Amino acid sequence: MERLDKFISTQTSYSRKDIKRLCKSCDITVNGNIVKNSDLKIDPENDVVCVCGETICYKQFVYYMMNKPKGVLSASNDRNATTVVDILPDEFKRKNLFPAGRLDKDTTGLLIITDDGDFAHRMLSPNKKVYKHYVATLDKELDDTVKERFESGIVLADGTVCQKAYFDKLSANTALVKICEGKFHQVKKMFLACSYTVVELERVQIGALKLDSNLAQSEVRELTKIETLQVFDGKID
Repeated sequence: MERLDKFISTQTSYSRKDIKRLCKSCDITVNGNIVKNSDLKIDPENDVVCVCGETICYKQFVYYMMNKPKGVLSASNDRNATTVVDILPDEFKRKNLFPAGRLDKDTTGLLIITDDGDFAHRMLSPNKKVYKHYVATLDKELDDTVKERFESGIVLADGTVCQKAYFDKLSANTALVKICEGKFHQVKKMFLACSYTVVELERVQIGALKLDSNLAQSEVRELTKIETLQVFDGKID
């Protein structure tokens, strides 16, 4: 059993103050009955809760795929910048959402937003070998030695040693890079160590989960259960 106000606040963007107000205005029902006390105990999995005529479907956790645009911060909130959580459509908003892993402000592509901390930890831990796939566009034509350096383990300017990365040249100045780490600006710093500047960077895949080609930048949709499992598939030996 769970308090009604806690249930609604975790499943929506309503605050507990909002919920008390809605109860007083008779805008909340449980199993068809108007509820005026926000501390009522309910069964989240079996009781039907409606707010302003809309039924709340109980979900312990949610998992969203966003095609992240440029200029938006990968964070839950920030006083000085627009975040990926800020641009979620209202129907997707609820408490405790955060991006599972960060993309730089000027990097685009596949971003997972969730409220499941264990899921994010498993996805981000280098020990789990969940590879993130990036398409990088460089400032000049790629030398044939770059692949060997990436796959041997790049040493960054500060002496940090990166784990083996997978590298496929796509064109004269674009490459697909696969890494299982998530160091700050890692892909950009790896190329910089080879005397290249990344001018465009897009994440296109996590594990076996690919960015939905039907999602325009800034658009978001909920992942299916199968898709959440795909994140942990596609490991590279």
